[in-house]
Amino acid sequence: MARIVMKFGGTSMAGIERIRHVASLVKREADRGNQVAVVVSAMAGETDRLVQLCREAAALYDPREYDVVVASGEQVTAGLLAITLQGMGTNARSYMGWQLPIRASGHTAGLIDHIDADVLERVFEQGGIAVIPGFQGVTEAGDLATLGRGGSDTSAVALAVAAKADRCDIYTDVEGVFTTDPRIVPRARKLEAITYEEMLELASVGAKVLQTRSVGLAMRYNMPLQVLSSFEDKPGTLIVSDTQIEEFNMERQLITGIAHDKNEALVTLTGLPDKPGTVAAIFSPLADANINVDMIIQIAPRAGEESELTFTVPKASLDHAVAELEKVKETVGFGTISTETDVVKVSAVGIGMRSNAGIAAQMFRTLAERGINIRAISTSEIKVSVLIPEDYTELAVRVLHSAFGLDGAVESGAAA
Repeated sequence: MARIVMKFGGTSMAGIERIRHVASLVKREADRGNQVAVVVSAMAGETDRLVQLCREAAALYDPREYDVVVASGEQVTAGLLAITLQGMGTNARSYMGWQLPIRASGHTAGLIDHIDADVLERVFEQGGIAVIPGFQGVTEAGDLATLGRGGSDTSAVALAVAAKADRCDIYTDVEGVFTTDPRIVPRARKLEAITYEEMLELASVGAKVLQTRSVGLAMRYNMPLQVLSSFEDKPGTLIVSDTQIEEFNMERQLITGIAHDKNEALVTLTGLPDKPGTVAAIFSPLADANINVDMIIQIAPRAGEESELTFTVPKASLDHAVAELEKVKETVGFGTISTETDVVKVSAVGIGMRSNAGIAAQMFRTLAERGINIRAISTSEIKVSVLIPEDYTELAVRVLHSAFGLDGAVESGAAA
């Protein structure tokens, strides 16, 4: 007997017929003798609709009331799934975040502080199935709090950790994690297993399979994850530790996957004074405004001359970033601000980089051979990212996928 937390995304919960299918998957696990808790997202598109209603009600809405509104989507699907499971003869019941409780701090993007697993333990002891709305918790003051977009994945992992589950299964509309987006590269392969670090890097640079916070939480507590399709009864992708990955393939590829992210905007500042504190004076207000800066390039021709600074921010934060920079323009003493949005970040990720030199050189050479100009570069221990013109997105992904030996037999599959 295993203890499993099953999480179902919005596409899986989009309508009663799909909820019935989800219920059959949950019942199948329970019939196998497993202890099961289920975390559900709102129906596909429902959270966007509720967010828009808040914006229409007031441009500067109260975060507390915003949470009350947007959390209702998950409550609906939790109740509907519990009703459906009861109709199938199971002992299922929905439990809101405040009933467990899931303690969270903050509104609109709260952090989980603690989960009391006593209620879940009683449900398991009685052979029941707990259905829990994702994305929500309760503050110390007793107010409903939401965990930010994609927070249902985080809810599921946190519940799995609190309940000491054997694993957390994330059901979505894809079959697992692929070496790249199969819509761009038909020869992309589904991975049998991937490490937490690789999944974390892939999620941070554009792969949409899992939310970054959930992977980080799973890695911290060594909680095995599995990504599966709600619609295809096939093995998924396991996300495990570095030591466990060796059980699947001792001779792994140097590169695990190629990801791309079009959510990047390039900002260039010219005429910066070449003196200590200039860069800090630029990035400090961006940090205070919670604007993430990624790739950074500074060009200083000669000591004492004016320099140029280029960096990237999320496209959604571009206008806000420019506004913050305009506020400090006179204080810092730089000349102009220019921006570009027709760029894309393409990344190669793999733990093989730790012990093998030349990955970056091969990546740069492959792109150069196809006439693709690199605008900026960033690296980590297991990742190399380049910023290139958006028009070259598909070509860059295809040639890098082939260059690193990731092509497999052509097979149908959803995008990673």
